[in-house]
Amino acid sequence: MTSRLPKLVAFDLDYTLWDLWIDTHVDPPLRRVGNAVNDVRDRHDQRIAFYRDVPEILHRLREGGVTIAACSRTSAPDLARRALSLLLVPPPAGHKGEAPSPALSFFDEKEIYPGSKIKHFKELHKKTGLPYSEMLFFDDEHRNKEVESLGVTFCLVRSGVDDRLFERGLAEWRKRHPVEVAEDAAGNDDAVNTESA
Repeated sequence: MTSRLPKLVAFDLDYTLWDLWIDTHVDPPLRRVGNAVNDVRDRHDQRIAFYRDVPEILHRLREGGVTIAACSRTSAPDLARRALSLLLVPPPAGHKGEAPSPALSFFDEKEIYPGSKIKHFKELHKKTGLPYSEMLFFDDEHRNKEVESLGVTFCLVRSGVDDRLFERGLAEWRKRHPVEVAEDAAGNDDAVNTESA
């Protein structure tokens, strides 16, 4: 089985990476208490935090050299960006001595504004130069499946992103792009054969 990843993985925010609507459930100002990891609070002490598996997924994508994008149609883009800048992601498993990182630093691209996700992905394509076929998108709203008309692989999120759903999204992307996966595997085999020669 290949471990080939898409070149870009995008995530919606609300009910995909965290369990609330940033534009209706949260009242500014936002604050982090000290260096609390994965915990930001609003004016009424409403907690904003990533779902349990999200930090490790972000680390895995970063280590894999994947472009990570946030794609949200929220009507409170500044508040969403503020939450991402305050949220601290713990270091990857096995790196306990390392400092946590601001969540915002994991997102190479941030398309956070109201409107169709088609526009978000056209902007991602324009900014990164990556083909739509190299993009995988996790979102909790079925209507955003419209991005598949561009060639993006869409994965519907029902209860937040977790490891199982993430793997299912990757498997679907790989199934839809066997040529890319096969070419990559062949390239890796050639590299291994060259090294051992």
